[in-house]
Amino acid sequence: MKSPSYLNALRAFEASARHQSFSAAATEMHVTPAAVGQLVRSLEDWLGSPLFLRTTGGRTRLILTDAAERALPDIRAGFDRLNIGLSRLRDDSKSGVLTVTVSPAFAAKWLLPKIENFQALCPETDVRLDTNLRLMDFAAQGIDVGVRYGRGDWHGLVVEKLMEEQIYPVCSPDWLARNGPLDNPQDLAGKALIHDLSVDTHIGFASWSAWLQYAGATQADSTRGMQVNNSAAVLQAAIDGHGVALARSVMAYDDVSAGRLIRLFPDVNLLSELAYFIVYRAESASLAKLQAFRRWLILEATRFK
Repeated sequence: MKSPSYLNALRAFEASARHQSFSAAATEMHVTPAAVGQLVRSLEDWLGSPLFLRTTGGRTRLILTDAAERALPDIRAGFDRLNIGLSRLRDDSKSGVLTVTVSPAFAAKWLLPKIENFQALCPETDVRLDTNLRLMDFAAQGIDVGVRYGRGDWHGLVVEKLMEEQIYPVCSPDWLARNGPLDNPQDLAGKALIHDLSVDTHIGFASWSAWLQYAGATQADSTRGMQVNNSAAVLQAAIDGHGVALARSVMAYDDVSAGRLIRLFPDVNLLSELAYFIVYRAESASLAKLQAFRRWLILEATRFK
């Protein structure tokens, strides 16, 4: 029997196995569920044996056969190697493109103000930024390198700590002139607080409740105030005079240095449980453009300290 278009068929099989669903695989591949099912069936026909056991009753779920489960790691490794090969081809071209994933807030407040320095060092490399809060699949999405914020426990990636940061309150000079003085954390009682909801508190992200408890400001109400799910927008709300924001030092550094924001209570130093990490796949570690960007990130982080 003639083999099917094996690359697309294998891709359909791998995606269906990962999602346990033809529909979810179809969404990822931007085709119809019927097309995914046909690709998988063509592969099964060529092999002469099934790859999935289809459950019935309720929501259909795909279960790998024993043979398919044994083969799946090698197929995934093969796709990884193909992606690395394509990356090397791009890397060897005259104008390589480096795809970098970061959060929208980190891009706005830290990376973009500095990226011109990298372009001056590596003018032959074009940076393509993917600003997304979702954890990206580096191989599937063609991501070369990223900066993630968290505890550093991302499996399947090389993880290197880039920066730690402190958490502290900030406000605009105008707001402080209208609402001050604020001599100690207890003075925050009754003041408008701005909350950063961009990261879940259950993984260690500092909240107003945690900071006020650390600072001994037991009279301040940590539950009231504006709530924003983007760290850059939190700082902008403070700059615009809407209240006191609980800032992350990496994000707020430029605004504080420029005087757009004032750091309150500088004697209260709370180190965040989370940090910034450079992440990339081990297979991509030898890419010259990735290593150049990694070295530049570390240099900029050292200057920041």
